[in-house]
Amino acid sequence: MTEKEIAEIRKRLRHDRNNITRIYGCYVSADKEIRNEFTQTVGLIPLETNEMLFGTLQKTLSGRTGRNLHDIAFRTEQVGTSDEHKLLMTLRDSELGNADAVHELYEKIIGSYPTDESYVILLAYDTYDLPNVSRNDEGFDDDSTEVFRYILCSVCPIKLTKTQLGFSNGDNSFMNIGADSSISAPEIGFMFPSFDDRSTNIYNALYYTRSASENYQTVTDAVFNTEAFMPAVEQKETFQSLIAETVGDECDYDLIQNVHGQITEMIAEHKNTNQQEELSVGKTEIKNILTKCGVSEENISKFDENYDNSFGERSSFNPQNIIDENNFEVRTPDVTIKVKPDKSYLVDTKVIDGVKYVIVRAEEGVEVNGVKINIAND
Repeated sequence: MTEKEIAEIRKRLRHDRNNITRIYGCYVSADKEIRNEFTQTVGLIPLETNEMLFGTLQKTLSGRTGRNLHDIAFRTEQVGTSDEHKLLMTLRDSELGNADAVHELYEKIIGSYPTDESYVILLAYDTYDLPNVSRNDEGFDDDSTEVFRYILCSVCPIKLTKTQLGFSNGDNSFMNIGADSSISAPEIGFMFPSFDDRSTNIYNALYYTRSASENYQTVTDAVFNTEAFMPAVEQKETFQSLIAETVGDECDYDLIQNVHGQITEMIAEHKNTNQQEELSVGKTEIKNILTKCGVSEENISKFDENYDNSFGERSSFNPQNIIDENNFEVRTPDVTIKVKPDKSYLVDTKVIDGVKYVIVRAEEGVEVNGVKINIAND
């Protein structure tokens, strides 16, 4: 799914825009026992609570694709025949009315979600009469040609709020506001089926993780039984190791500066062209960047094997996962320097009298602990 398609579904998750009539769920204790199962009629929930509830569900479709939101692709032989796909189809086609299927999903999540905390599993079913996109792509026509039917699942930790000091205006006195439990933002969740090309795709699901460093593979194995994806933080660390191992002694400040610049330009160009497809890079793109940056043929020849061992032969990823296009950082064991990428030329490395230095060019406006200082000429 593209970010635009995700946003279209996310905008529906308001009390006045969707066709969700009931919210299903269960409360799971820290010892992995279902303490309570519930069904809430949306129309009977107070408006303020209703808005908070849909705000929580909305977070399951938030974040960046490739970082928090991941396409889950079922293998062709799974669709319509595997237990995991049959369960998801039953949940959707029964509009969450099949109690056995709902309970089976609960058990799959409970048995695979690694946590020592209590949490709530929320389930919702929605139907979306798809309006046609207008010719100028700036809005929608009234006519609908398809109904997109989908389920949404959110797994939300329960947090105990702290005891606080309060003040009672009526009694004109201080009071103790006791600790209570509250539902936090979802840690994981999913939408099935996927909404690809603004149409139903039962071959895919959209999976959400709040953390960019964790993919909760035990959950994806239990619910989807598909190949695991590499979390965004791990992608960045793997990319950094790949460059260092491939380039070797050629890995200096100028090279990393140029690689960062090339990838940043790629991201900016993609944003400026307003393409629907999400930007991704793979072995060919990274190899071309290293070649443009002057890496020797000997080290380039190592790249293919190193990339395959690190990421997988045909893998690709969002380049925003491997660099921060808004920041450039130089770090030593004792000092960290952060600079805007377009100002990275202000930083350099030099060897002076046999000692290695990171040098920052400074003209005016230098402060130390908030105090402007003068840098005297030798």
